[in-house]
Amino acid sequence: MMVPVHIAIIMDGNGRWAQKKGLPRVAGHREGISAVRRVVRASVDNNVKYLTLYSFSTENWKRPRQEIEFLFSLMESTLVVEMKTLHAENIRVRFIGRIGQLPEKLQKIIGDTEKLTFKNTGLNLTFAVNYGGRQEIIDAIKVLSKMKFSVRDLDEASFGRFLYSSDLPDVDLVIRTAGEQRLSNFLIWQSIYAEFYFTQVLWPDFSEDDLKRAIDDFARRKRKFGGL
Repeated sequence: MMVPVHIAIIMDGNGRWAQKKGLPRVAGHREGISAVRRVVRASVDNNVKYLTLYSFSTENWKRPRQEIEFLFSLMESTLVVEMKTLHAENIRVRFIGRIGQLPEKLQKIIGDTEKLTFKNTGLNLTFAVNYGGRQEIIDAIKVLSKMKFSVRDLDEASFGRFLYSSDLPDVDLVIRTAGEQRLSNFLIWQSIYAEFYFTQVLWPDFSEDDLKRAIDDFARRKRKFGGL
């Protein structure tokens, strides 16, 4: 069966999950961590090589300050608890986005996690934090301009080397939960020929079986990449 090499997931529906249960929105974010654990485990079990999770977008700064602070605190505490386990499971963890704009404590934990898992050869797990697809392209152009890179020599391959995710392959399958059907500024360069899979399942309820259904659906598709 054809398995996507690189799966990217827009983890949507935490707030709606909490609302349905009469709980504060932060409860949905906390429960969403359990779904992350399940999907990481299921990705390993299904021989997925790369998994990228949209954790906090550049647009998410518009949310209430209290919710943003909770999200960053949740990331910090989760990484502290999980990084040794991820390392023991041979998972390489990295982060893409404007990391320098995050709280200093979170930046340090991110750096520690990346350093600890750098040489691991199993699943490549990437968290997109303070990430935006357009911002990634703009930041790449800024780097190019500082290097006085000749536009005459520019092509897709050379430009791609300046992206946050320069060593990640293009996305094969984008999954979005909670019924929404849009890309929301996520990996827009890398997803030009990705297959899309939308599900009504809210992210905190997303299971190993849900991931397997998405992979099975992908395997039934015929990818043409512009050909016949």
